[in-house]
Amino acid sequence: MESSGSVPDRPRWYEGVWRFTAPAVEVSVPQIRHAVRDLLKRQRVPIRDEAAQAVLLIISELVTNAVLHAAVLSPEVAVEVAVGAERIRVSVEDDHPYRPKALDTPDAGQIGGRGLLLVREILREAGGGCDVDHTAGGGKIVWAELPFVAPLGGPPKRESVTSPRPVR
Repeated sequence: MESSGSVPDRPRWYEGVWRFTAPAVEVSVPQIRHAVRDLLKRQRVPIRDEAAQAVLLIISELVTNAVLHAAVLSPEVAVEVAVGAERIRVSVEDDHPYRPKALDTPDAGQIGGRGLLLVREILREAGGGCDVDHTAGGGKIVWAELPFVAPLGGPPKRESVTSPRPVR
């Protein structure tokens, strides 16, 4: 984007795209969640605590789905974190063609789909979105994007100066 003076805007210090891979095994879920948390801290992304918690929950759900449902055809998952000026997008890519589907409503008798229902509700509340894109190789990329500067769940909470809440 360019300003009126035709000088290109510089990206903010925290903007960028990071991509890494991990084995499609259960132990990768917390490892990836911690890697994303550490990335946000290292880049000093000015993300609200509620939005950071939402991102970490979403990435956990997306990686868990890939591990549980795609590992048979995809021994590895790729994770991408794209941080823009005011939005963050996380995506998980695997080689399985199956397109996941969230439940429409919670159903105690239904196996699966609850995690994606939770993701969808978090994103709806946050003003974000998610979708599934197919890759040229026949796999898929499941992505979620949300603003990280807008309040989630109501007005901002007053934080204590002496006891800040850490991002987990």
